[in-house]
Amino acid sequence: MLAVLGFHKIGPPPPGGWETWNYIPEATFAGFLEVVRADGWEVIDAARFVAGLDSPSSLPERSALLTFDDGCRSMLTVAEPILARFGLPAVAFVPTDYVGGVNSFDAGNEPEEPILTWDEIAELEKRGVSIQSHACSHATFSALDQLHIKEELARSRSLIEEHLKTDVVLHAYPFGDAGKDAAQTAETMTELGYRAAFLYGGVVACIPITDRYQIPRIAVGPDTDLRAALA
Repeated sequence: MLAVLGFHKIGPPPPGGWETWNYIPEATFAGFLEVVRADGWEVIDAARFVAGLDSPSSLPERSALLTFDDGCRSMLTVAEPILARFGLPAVAFVPTDYVGGVNSFDAGNEPEEPILTWDEIAELEKRGVSIQSHACSHATFSALDQLHIKEELARSRSLIEEHLKTDVVLHAYPFGDAGKDAAQTAETMTELGYRAAFLYGGVVACIPITDRYQIPRIAVGPDTDLRAALA
């Protein structure tokens, strides 16, 4: 089994901000990591996950992948120190158009949050967090034609690889949307060298993965009953 957990922000909203479901208190987040460990899930890193796509038997029977969307600075200042305390790896999906800026793609729905700079992203990677693609503009893929989807996927991968000198082979669809033609999107991703992509869906996946470009993630918020979601 493979449990891919999807997080956004760990810690409180910024001054003047407001609470949303995407903000998980630090103690709650630590509690989630305790549940993962206590229930016998082995947290794997991105490289082991990618290898397991072709060699499923190499993965633990109960594999867990911890993922974080949007690249908010709190990933470095709040989430990573907690992950380090538990000795756990993670994956961060970053929308490259917003690096060093703010999450204007969430305007009106979420408080304004600073997005990591390239230097901060490099530091996060040094600490064991794999940096992967979340497209460039964070646009809903269903609002884009395939040419623009290809441009988003190619440019985001190229920028991250240029800055970090590392391989980008994973993608998380903005808003969990694979586009109007998910099969065509998958073909585009294969052509560009992506090995897997994640949406949402709230379920534990079976190993081996049958559709590596539509891998479900369990969206996690402060009130999630994680033990039930993993059962």
